[in-house]
Parts: sequence; structure tokens; C-alpha cells
Amino acid sequence: MRLFRGDYSTAQKVADDAVKAAASFKSAGAEWLHTVDLDGAKSAVPENAGLIFKIAERSGLKVEVGGGIRSMDTIDFYLENGISRVILGTAAVGDSGLVKTAVAKYGDRIAVGIDARNGIVEQNGWTESSNVNYLELAEKMEDFGVKHIIFTDISRDGTETGPNLDMLDKLNRGVSCRIIASGGIANIKDIANLKDLGLYAAISGKALYTGMLDLGSAVKLCGA
Repeated sequence: MRLFRGDYSTAQKVADDAVKAAASFKSAGAEWLHTVDLDGAKSAVPENAGLIFKIAERSGLKVEVGGGIRSMDTIDFYLENGISRVILGTAAVGDSGLVKTAVAKYGDRIAVGIDARNGIVEQNGWTESSNVNYLELAEKMEDFGVKHIIFTDISRDGTETGPNLDMLDKLNRGVSCRIIASGGIANIKDIANLKDLGLYAAISGKALYTGMLDLGSAVKLCGA
């Protein structure tokens, strides 16, 4: 499923078979798959873990998962059952202790997702503003030892209008964490722009399913 600018009312099915879709990404040269439990993001408990585990087992890809991960029990549950990395979002805003404990136990298998609208971080499945600036949160996560930050400009998510290069550049320059761009990536030019900024990685969803972005070409461009 995909959303448009974080609005759950716009949820749209983009693939009939998630396992087959993941296998096609593997064939195109991908090594990682980004997954989000959209239901879990709102309920704060894993809702689609069975499918996500199935994808990880059958695809041959390293899988990272986000959405509703707000306890060590859930983190353990994913990382002990074949998931390579988990993403903390809402928990990163309101539960510093969880982030510190998770990073101490799992190191770089813990990533933080910073999802912002007009520079302000949103939480609870993009339904509430935190009143926290995205750069301030990134600096705090860096202090906690977080190595990977996935940044999404919510206003660009699902729009295929290009990522927010200005915000991403400021973030990449502001912290030592590896920055993964998400939201709005539409074509190979966007990938080239992100590469020019020196970002660690990029996540594309809708553009892959619509055919606007050829994954094999993107992987080749990035030298992965």
C-alpha cells in the first residue's frame, strides 16, 4: 500500500503479491527492502509481521521494517526473526530511553525515521505534530549513537515530485549519521541528485511500481 502525503484516506494498493514484488527488486540488483507496517503505525503493535517475515525469508533481501515499533519486545521480536534492521519513529520523539537501550543492544541494526512536515517532526503514523524540529531531533539521535536516519518530507511522499534536496543537504551536513532519503523520488535524475549530495541511500516506492524509475538503472548509477 502507498499513501499520498501521509494521508491514510489515500491508501492505494500498488502490488498484488508482496513476495513476488520483493523478488523482482532482488533480480534488479537491490540488496535492501524497506517495509512499513502502516496498520501498526497507528495501533502501536505489529499488524503485518507475518507477511514481512515471509518476504524476508523468501526474497533473499535484507529487510528493514518500521511502523508502530515502540517497545523492546517488538524490537526483539523483529530482529530475532529474520529482520535486518528496525526503524524507530514515534519512539524517537517521545521515548529517549528506548532508543538508548535499543542502540546499546543492537547497534546499527537500529535506525531512526524522521518524518517531517514543514520541518516539524510528525508522529503516531503521521497523525500528530511533535513540535520538534527535524534537525534538532537528528542531533539528539546522533548523540544517542544512532547510525542511520531515514528522512521523509511528508509533503513529498507519494507525489513523485522529487525529494526535498535542501532539507536533506542540511541534515546530511548537520550530523554524522548515514542519511537515507525518502519521499517524492520519481526518476533517475532524482537518484543522481541524491548521489551528488553524498547521501548514504535512497528509498523509492511508488515510482518503481508505476515504472517512472527503473531500479536496475538506479542501482547501476549508485554502484551498488
